Amino acid sequence: MAASMLQRCVLSTRCLTKYATQSLTARRYLLSPAYTDTAKWEGRRKDPQNLAELAFLMDKTYERKLPVSSLTIARFVDNISSREEIDHAEYYLYKFRHSPNCWYLREWTTHSWVRQCLKYEARDKALHTLKNKVQYGIFPDDFTFNLLMDSFLKDKDYEGAFSVVVEVMLQEAFDLPSTQILSLHALTKYLETKPEFKWEQERNLGAAFLIAAMKQENTVGFSSQLLGYSLLGKVELCKGIHAVFHQMPLMWTSGYLSRALEVMEKVSLSHGDIRLSKEVIEFLEVILLDCSSVVEATTTEGTDDSQETKTKAADLDDEDLLEREKLAEYTNTFKELCSRLQSLDKVDSRSMVTLTTHLVDEQLASVEGADIALYEKKLQEWEEEREQLIRREREMREKARLEREARLAAKASA
Repeated sequence: MAASMLQRCVLSTRCLTKYATQSLTARRYLLSPAYTDTAKWEGRRKDPQNLAELAFLMDKTYERKLPVSSLTIARFVDNISSREEIDHAEYYLYKFRHSPNCWYLREWTTHSWVRQCLKYEARDKALHTLKNKVQYGIFPDDFTFNLLMDSFLKDKDYEGAFSVVVEVMLQEAFDLPSTQILSLHALTKYLETKPEFKWEQERNLGAAFLIAAMKQENTVGFSSQLLGYSLLGKVELCKGIHAVFHQMPLMWTSGYLSRALEVMEKVSLSHGDIRLSKEVIEFLEVILLDCSSVVEATTTEGTDDSQETKTKAADLDDEDLLEREKLAEYTNTFKELCSRLQSLDKVDSRSMVTLTTHLVDEQLASVEGADIALYEKKLQEWEEEREQLIRREREMREKARLEREARLAAKASA
């Protein structure tokens, strides 16, 4: 029963891509050369270091149970010059994360790490440290996320781009419109590949669609919200509400399918040119049918006293069972809203891939300027902070030298 339920979940997700194979003749813009240009980053004041000496210094410091400074690990990452040194830096990032100074990994070090991984074709390492952020302390800002996501997209590695978007979602880093647009583009392109889903991936996909689209007041935004709520609603009906929000930045109250219907209601009452994607509406229809089959099958199994049936029942609490009882009501409301949207010409026949590609073409270039200006300002702040740390290090070394000389002088005169 569990296997067949998973197959229905996968099939209903695949139906979303049935229009995605249509050829697109419009040009597709991603981040511009000005956005990804490394000149400003490479133009910073250099602080050349010997990595072997730095590694020896850090090893000796850790052996003495002393903390390595954030400036030392920053210097190591900044001076990477080969793919092999990426592996060495990964090791020392891990060591630093598990040291007393772990909270002081600088924001520019994270940015430098991602840039170095892209430069030396070690994108897999950047993604690995992102997925294991607790072990490495890698929490990029929106601009850095964009660079990494864009790299995957331009190489048509949509699974990698999807993985980056999931990390953006978990970090709730959708503040920049560019990140929202790139993420929605990556998610729809990933769906176009018709991936095989486990329920956890389906939940991640739904959460990513939902959170990335919350500030997009357009057809793509509302269609993505509808898709996100639908996916999460399916997981809620099949696995229970705890499976939805556990370790996720999501509401823990039941009713994700109800929220999907609220999106349809909102669009039906909206003014202007906002519509909902036809394929997303059809996707929700399939989900409602699948969930009805699951509920009926579970009800039939309710007469079975087997251990498997008792275990399944124990996984659902009273709220989950109450939500299942509302499924017939949700289905009727869905049909009414579909009719209303059709009569109001609020259904867009274009696929989600077409819609998000159009959004990229239309809006991405216009929001890049603000990102670049913010990045340049941040670069200046990072340089000022680094100079301050270098001065502090110099002062501490001078103080230590004077104290050492004073001790030697006192010992000599004794």
